Amino acid sequence: MKQKTQNIYMKASSLSFLVLLLLSSNAAWSQDKGLLFTGGTIHTGTGTVIENAVMGIRSGKIEFVGDGKIIKYDRSLYAEQIDFSTQHLYPGLIALNSSIGLREIDAIRATLDYAEVGDLNPHIRSLPAFNTDSRIIPTVRSNGVLTVQSCPTGGTISGSSSVFHLNGWNWEDALLASDDGIHLNWPEYQRGKSAKDSSKSNRIRKKQAEIIDFMQEAAAYGKAENPERNLKMEALQGVFYGSQRLYVHCHQARSIADALIMLHEIGVRRMVIVGGEEAANVTHLLKKYDVPVVLPRVHRLPDYDDDAVDAPYRLPSILRDSGLTIALSYDGEMEAMGTRNLAFTAGTAAAYGCGKEDALKMISYNAAKILGVEQRTGSIETGKNADFFISTGDALDPISCEIVKIYIDGNSVSTTNHQTELNKKFRAKYNLPAK
Repeated sequence: MKQKTQNIYMKASSLSFLVLLLLSSNAAWSQDKGLLFTGGTIHTGTGTVIENAVMGIRSGKIEFVGDGKIIKYDRSLYAEQIDFSTQHLYPGLIALNSSIGLREIDAIRATLDYAEVGDLNPHIRSLPAFNTDSRIIPTVRSNGVLTVQSCPTGGTISGSSSVFHLNGWNWEDALLASDDGIHLNWPEYQRGKSAKDSSKSNRIRKKQAEIIDFMQEAAAYGKAENPERNLKMEALQGVFYGSQRLYVHCHQARSIADALIMLHEIGVRRMVIVGGEEAANVTHLLKKYDVPVVLPRVHRLPDYDDDAVDAPYRLPSILRDSGLTIALSYDGEMEAMGTRNLAFTAGTAAAYGCGKEDALKMISYNAAKILGVEQRTGSIETGKNADFFISTGDALDPISCEIVKIYIDGNSVSTTNHQTELNKKFRAKYNLPAK
């Protein structure tokens, strides 16, 4: 009886293996046969728009892209052909400085995994904590955000972020780039009061000195022969040897200047300012050290009472005109679920001086460049990952945008989520027209 049970189990296991092998083979065969997209408008994410475009996809990569009236291609080489005439194709949007995958329900502590106890935690990694089963992910993905930089927060040095596609069974499947950089929350002066309150200013300067001492210790650790192993010191070595960026979170012009000068002096070469609400006042330093800026949510109130009401809307254009590399994020209250509106914040920046293609660049190619993955994703170019979506209207406009197809690594991904299913359910219940 026992032998019979074992035989049945072995046969079932073999059958399951063959089915999985067949499915994976079919998926590979489908991709190798290729996809062909013709007739619509492609927004490359680099500032270029291609009308009457044609694009070939094979094995998850963009094989070619160009004007359908000029470029030569053989339709017979593509098993599936999709006409997207009157529609628009965009590169997958990238959300920087995000807690997606680390945050689920704010009222339930057990679903929050974006911050650790302690103040100096460079060895903490967001990588293994990323939750691909998050119900937030489909709601964000269905509005064109296909890649996120999932970041730890809390303390002075929060840890390292990693870059994920919003698709996959687990974090290993979703991973695009591991440990792209370390996140440092630079101490800032109290706005409008630092000059009058010397004791608070002294505390800020003391905290900054402590950070520099810690970073110098890490630099010395990297140069020492056979040092006693220290995980915190090891985790910081990438920012001194160029394999990782140091994301410096600060907003005030004075704080940005302090951070750039002090950190550069101790050997940090690849810095990114995250926040930078007053970055327009220190553009000369940002250009001198070749530091890009990841701006906070465009849809916010001005920083000071005497600022123009549209100051946050105009800041991306001002910094772009200064020659800086700029990207947009959606940090702030309800950031994770609100990231689905990232494209619309870019639309606001476009309306206030950036123009649509440059605004799109700030949430696609520029974001990929800051992360160091621009050779793989972030734009519609030959050889890059086939990460893109198709919309019936302008993706930066909340009124006309309607995303009908999504592809990640050349694989079609569902455009629905639990919210769209609820919408369909209750429209049917109350006899409302389908939307």
